[in-house]
Amino acid sequence: MTSPSKPGLLLAIDGDSLAHRAYHGLPKSIRRAGGAPGNALTGFGNFLLRLWDSERPAAVVVGWDTLEAPTYRNEALAGYQAGRVFDDALLEQLAILPELTAAFGFFVGKAPGYEADDFLAAAAAGWPGEVVVATSDRDAFQLVSDRVTVLQPVKGVSELARIRPADVVARYGVEPGQVPDFIALRGDSSDRIPGAAGVGPKTAAGLLAQYGSLEAALEAGRFSAVADDLRLYRRVATMDAGAPLPPLAERAPDWRGAEAKARELGLDGLARRLAELP
Repeated sequence: MTSPSKPGLLLAIDGDSLAHRAYHGLPKSIRRAGGAPGNALTGFGNFLLRLWDSERPAAVVVGWDTLEAPTYRNEALAGYQAGRVFDDALLEQLAILPELTAAFGFFVGKAPGYEADDFLAAAAAGWPGEVVVATSDRDAFQLVSDRVTVLQPVKGVSELARIRPADVVARYGVEPGQVPDFIALRGDSSDRIPGAAGVGPKTAAGLLAQYGSLEAALEAGRFSAVADDLRLYRRVATMDAGAPLPPLAERAPDWRGAEAKARELGLDGLARRLAELP
């Protein structure tokens, strides 16, 4: 009896992370049909082409935030990601980007109550083969394993750092599986996770080296006054692999569909690039 063949590479992309990167990295003078803003759409479309060309995946899935609906993180932790204000021009393009992504023939993960990185976790957990996760968010280091590599854009996407287990240890001093515990202890100013008072990155890494996990440190009597808070911070920092992804399977890109969508949106430069693809 022949065993099923192992699937090819899955490329899982943090749509919001790269869309923000595109919006802030390209001139806001880039416009689409009717003079509407087009820099995030153009830049993200170019990112998709660049990443597909570099990785040649068997399938691509792109995760998106649902900005108009709170997540359980917002409800559980007052102030989570508070203070983030996005330009109207970016929000308008973020609303269109999942449609553009689907036109490429790529899978889309988006649902109220979930963040883009939850879909990355679901993809990494559910795909039986190798996974490359493209994101600027270092929280995704918790997904790294012998099977999962994080691809971190350094300069646009012209330079990409490949993060493997040894790289997580070198950067943070913890194993990938300890990253949510590390964030809970150290805190995360960008997400407004307070962390433990007086605990920085080195102390957090030292505690996890000593105890192995946040829970073990708490059971040993450390941080007893804020134990429940730290457990909450760990939960908030943990990506939810139960996010509702569509069934994933190997699928070739639909360059003609993407070209048609780009022309419909008035993204002529992107449409021309797509037209050149076989």
